[in-house]
Amino acid sequence: MKPIDGVRRTLNVALGERSYPIHIGTGLVGNADAITPYLAGRQVMIVTNETVAPLYLDALRDALPGHLDVRCVVLPDGERYKTVEQVGRIWDALLEAGFNRRCTLIALGGGVIGDMVGFAAASYQRGVAFIQVPTTLLAQVDSSVGGKTGVNHPLGKNMIGAFWQPTAVIVDIATLSTLPARELSAGLAEVIKYGLIRDEAFLGWLEDSMTPLRDGDADTLAHAVALSCQIKADVVAEDETEQGVRALLNLGHTFGHAIEAEQGYGCWLHGEAVGAGMAMAATLSHRLGWIDAAALERCQTVIERAGLPLSAPSGMTRDDFLAHMRRDKKNIDDQLRLILLRAPGDACISADTPPETLDALLDSYPRG
Repeated sequence: MKPIDGVRRTLNVALGERSYPIHIGTGLVGNADAITPYLAGRQVMIVTNETVAPLYLDALRDALPGHLDVRCVVLPDGERYKTVEQVGRIWDALLEAGFNRRCTLIALGGGVIGDMVGFAAASYQRGVAFIQVPTTLLAQVDSSVGGKTGVNHPLGKNMIGAFWQPTAVIVDIATLSTLPARELSAGLAEVIKYGLIRDEAFLGWLEDSMTPLRDGDADTLAHAVALSCQIKADVVAEDETEQGVRALLNLGHTFGHAIEAEQGYGCWLHGEAVGAGMAMAATLSHRLGWIDAAALERCQTVIERAGLPLSAPSGMTRDDFLAHMRRDKKNIDDQLRLILLRAPGDACISADTPPETLDALLDSYPRG
């Protein structure tokens, strides 16, 4: 394939016949050469939300060749709309347009849109192609890569879904220029996660680069996205369906998902809940004697400097946490499995955390 204008770096998610590229660059939303090679046929359904549509929908739609049959679905924005009912609107649009198995769905938006479009693609006529065009930092570094799709349920986050890989991920760093500061910080939670679980050198770079990251410096963000995607791609290639090492990507998520479910989806952004969850996991790791006080402080400091909360929600009890944590997808045979730290840059799956230690953490952990 010829070089694509605006692409700074291309990574590969190595999954045999289902391998796909991650193109990272600027100006890619409106670049036909970045998107059209990955269309399965002439039928294209762009799915976005009410926030992203005014910003980028026209640029994407206008970039596509005129011979294509392009339709659009604009969904409401927010985690609380990540439901089967909203996916049903995508199915309805596909059926009403008479789209066949050679259609392609394009997810234009953040993680909520990407997850729902992926689930719609996995299930429509038992599987059609889709392309991820993530417009938030969190989606660019995490949810757009790896094929996890799905929706939330009142009793648990992402409990309904499927593994379904995209045909390409098109990351346009320029879209981050319109991202609110709170959303940018939420995305940094997932970036920090990669350093904490697998790459201490990357963590050190993040510590040195937090100011330009939060200021939205394009070059610094592009580097963070590329390194994050490379780690995610390597882990997914090793363990696509989360039977082993891929579970490490859930550092902080068991606590974080409990916060989201208890508070109501959308009250805390996903990255905010993960930030607090990673701080809780680091604190538990310290109480177990796995990391020392200096390492715990290092974890807490980088999370706080990203603009993320360290405290759990006020009024959320130990029983509230445990009720949600017991429904976590990583659990096996009612055994709670947590992702904890042996050191910054070295995470592990723990299935034998003493219940009294966990209870003590959940009772005493600071609420904010």
